[in-house]
Amino acid sequence: MADGSAERAFGVYVHVPFCSRRCGYCDFVTYTTADLGGDRERAGYVTVVEAELDLAVRVLEGAGVARRAASTVFFGGGTPTVLPAQDLARVLGAVRDRFGLVAGAEVTVEANPDSVTRGSLAELAAAGFTRVSFGMQSAVPHVLAALDRTHDPDNVPAAVGWAREAGLAVSLDVIYGTPQESEDDWRATLAAVLECAPDHVSAYPLVVEPGTRLGSLVAAGRAAAPDDDDLAARYELTDAVLAGAGYAWYEVSNWARTPADACRHNLGYWRGDDWWGVGPGAHSHVGGVRWWNVRSPRRHADLAGSGLSPAEGRETLTAQQSALEQVLLGTRLSDGLPREQVPASGRPAVAALIADGLIEGPAALAGRVVLTLRGRLLADTVVRALTP
Repeated sequence: MADGSAERAFGVYVHVPFCSRRCGYCDFVTYTTADLGGDRERAGYVTVVEAELDLAVRVLEGAGVARRAASTVFFGGGTPTVLPAQDLARVLGAVRDRFGLVAGAEVTVEANPDSVTRGSLAELAAAGFTRVSFGMQSAVPHVLAALDRTHDPDNVPAAVGWAREAGLAVSLDVIYGTPQESEDDWRATLAAVLECAPDHVSAYPLVVEPGTRLGSLVAAGRAAAPDDDDLAARYELTDAVLAGAGYAWYEVSNWARTPADACRHNLGYWRGDDWWGVGPGAHSHVGGVRWWNVRSPRRHADLAGSGLSPAEGRETLTAQQSALEQVLLGTRLSDGLPREQVPASGRPAVAALIADGLIEGPAALAGRVVLTLRGRLLADTVVRALTP
């Protein structure tokens, strides 16, 4: 676990598993007050997170991993901003106290547009948060309704304005392929995104997950599953519109106004850096060892509060698994994957992938595997070809 740790960036992920309402498409580890039968877990959450951070320090030191300052901290969920701003500030303070933060550290919080105020965003910025990622999803009311989203789309530009006033960088998350969403609806959403002039945009295809409300509707034939051809067309439209407005893709589903606006925390995931995840269901990765926490907030609180690990399982990646993951994640980035990191058995496929228009020929000649636009749409095909 300690080998090479000094060369890898270190991040902290804080999972806040609470929402005011569960969206119909969501299968994340998140709970409403009704799910939990009260607010006990939410009220005591900061203390639990502090206890798990103390455990992280003990485990890393016991494994001979030198304590490293965090270069990124990411609060995800759930909806982190259902917690009071002072609670989020206290957690960030706990990360700073246990690990330290590098100069210029990126500190992101996810938020719904209706879960923040001008005052709460100013309080977060004063505590050291640098970036907010708003779950916009759509600018069209009937699309939001199909997703079970409750915010007023008019709240998005207001929330973005408050974040700007506080000095926070802004990312907007949107989803395409919702049942009943037309191409004009998606164009309207993209236009609304550009009106807000965010620093960063994440655009994801709708995935229908089993066990969700939307999954049940699709299984019962009461809602249409996303069509692959429509999703591809939406992606191409998204890339064209964002590129025309000056945004460049740096990962298959992410665009930034400048390279400095890319999400450094997520880049750490894609580049195989180290991170410690705290909270129910959070995943961690340090030096090729991966583990994940129990999903129940109550069980998590009982374990972490007793000084015990809340991990539910763990695995040490084999060399083959690491090589596959390197290709899977590295090819998603706009700067591509060094050709020498492609397994020897997959290198003969490079010429055919160039001929099929899936990877860029000039980049391959320069020693890197970089996806074309068509390759981004067929990224899984590229990975399978490179890892036979």
